[in-house]
Amino acid sequence: MSDSIHHSQRDHPTDSRPGDGPAHYVIRGGGYRAEVSEVGAAVRELVYDDPSGPYRLVESGPAEEPWLYAGAVLAPWPGGVRDGHFFFDGIEHQLAVTDPRRKTAVHGFAWNKKWDLVSHTATRVEQVLEVGLQTGWPYRLLLTATHELGEYGLVVTHTATNIGDFHAPFGLGVHPYLRAGDTPLDECSLHLAAGTRVPIDRERGLPTAYSQPVAGTEYDFTAPRSLSGVRLATPFSALDEDADGVVRHRLCGPDGRGVELRTVPEFGWLYATTETAGSGGAAERSLALIPATCPPDAFNLGIDEVVLQPGEGWDASWGLGAVGFSG
Repeated sequence: MSDSIHHSQRDHPTDSRPGDGPAHYVIRGGGYRAEVSEVGAAVRELVYDDPSGPYRLVESGPAEEPWLYAGAVLAPWPGGVRDGHFFFDGIEHQLAVTDPRRKTAVHGFAWNKKWDLVSHTATRVEQVLEVGLQTGWPYRLLLTATHELGEYGLVVTHTATNIGDFHAPFGLGVHPYLRAGDTPLDECSLHLAAGTRVPIDRERGLPTAYSQPVAGTEYDFTAPRSLSGVRLATPFSALDEDADGVVRHRLCGPDGRGVELRTVPEFGWLYATTETAGSGGAAERSLALIPATCPPDAFNLGIDEVVLQPGEGWDASWGLGAVGFSG
């Protein structure tokens, strides 16, 4: 890994800092504009500059902290760990229970931390976070997140390196809320390239059974389906790659325009979650499509848990782009 992680470089100092709040790094390229926060390395904004006007591809949250984890990195595990408790290599671990209502340790340590800036150019921003020792977590990991804009939209590359003395369990997810411009979610259709899903206890957000086929069920989005009235809190797997090895999911409005989420095989899971934010007439439904390396509670289930040896690294990427636009 480059020595550049030890210093900051701003080739184009276009970051903004609202008052005394966190830094937000603006990048532009390929007809897109994005804003990435130092908190959680979160994608706060992604807009496609269509000639008819800016077209929003993700939800924006408050400046201070990712709204409902919006756009943030979830590591060193995504989802919840049951009761914050797991065994690894025969050793018992007790994490802090960060979601008391569900009695889980949820989404790791990275989503609400300030990441350090490595470099920031007109089209690209790279940030780094060292995950040190925490309650029930005796492992040291170095995480990077690089956001870059180009012809096909936003590409985000993640790395993780075990910088400690012991082999460590690891998982990663990212939590973007997608938009098809200003189209309400109930007027959109969803296409997921996913063949199975894991049943979830909605009270705790934890798996209750092993993967089941989606074919012929209410969870089958292998052909585009309306989201009118649909409620989801579902991890999907058996993701179907295209010929180029990329998995593609789409959220589109009635006019066929929308946003495409692209992932590589390392992200073998996709959590789909609908949320309602706001109050009264301002309440609006939103959809999170969360690429992840493993299901919730993977450290207990032993499913797709990555194990990093001392000095070993891991990397994977995902992306977002506009679809259905002419030209």
